[in-house]
Amino acid sequence: MYSAHSTISGAARPAQPAAQPAAQPTAAQTVYVATMLTPAERQRVDAAGEGSYATLHRDSVAEVVQDLKSNRASAVVLSVTRCDPMSRAGVAALVREFPRIPTIGLLTHLDRATPHVMLSLGTTGLRQIVDVREPDGWRELRGYLLGTNTDDIQREAISQLAIDLSGVSDDCWRFFECLFLMPARVSSVRALARGLDVFPSTLMSRFFRAKLPPPKKYLAMSRLVRAARLFENPGFSVANVSNHLDYSSPQSFGRHVKTLMRMTAVQFRTRYDGEGMLNHFRETLVLPHRDKLRRLHPLTPTWGAWPCSTPARRVAG
Repeated sequence: MYSAHSTISGAARPAQPAAQPAAQPTAAQTVYVATMLTPAERQRVDAAGEGSYATLHRDSVAEVVQDLKSNRASAVVLSVTRCDPMSRAGVAALVREFPRIPTIGLLTHLDRATPHVMLSLGTTGLRQIVDVREPDGWRELRGYLLGTNTDDIQREAISQLAIDLSGVSDDCWRFFECLFLMPARVSSVRALARGLDVFPSTLMSRFFRAKLPPPKKYLAMSRLVRAARLFENPGFSVANVSNHLDYSSPQSFGRHVKTLMRMTAVQFRTRYDGEGMLNHFRETLVLPHRDKLRRLHPLTPTWGAWPCSTPARRVAG
């Protein structure tokens, strides 16, 4: 069953969306939320999210699903009021096909039919219903939606690597942290080096001299960890996943998988989930090389070479 928060007694980068969002956050990492709401609820959700997230208001579950597949939205908000019997089958399919996409029910008022509707939503697999009849509910909703900025597999990777890489230098840790926290569009060593404020040649030579796998391999494999997590959503095709991760085409993504994993994209999807691919990353690129990694200092000051980036903070192990 679902969990109704605030209690019933109280109230990659996404791609550029096709429709102009009603509310435009100023943050660099914008959270786009696909909704199916009543007109009054749209206004209230827009007002609550100003500066935090952008909304893509849709009139059907099918339109919401299309936003997810095309990487226009990373979360969903559905009105309890609009989840009538005709739409519940679509809600059930959405939750089943996209289990890793946060989908939240929005309760704005109670009437005689509400308890029955909420029980019916529980059978669809919807797990989160936020009651916004009190101000705390709107804060809770924002908290859920802003939590989608960093995917759970990225948080899990950082937490696990903090243990695996205890004792490494701060700049070595920063390299690994950036692998999982930088936007999906970072797909080359040059772009990665720019984010780390180091020359690409410096980064590559440091790994080479330490007799470690090249940075390109670490970056490529970390992207496959994200791909494996996306594939946990049955509703995503290979083309959808390649689009989410900014590959030039599904064929390019397939070649990438074939080169690194010696299998097709479909075989990769069948064999690895996000945690499994994270373990493969650790077992092939981290655990066998821990002694060398503890002696590695891959970054050096290169004032004026790249725009300075904000230093990452070490996650406690």
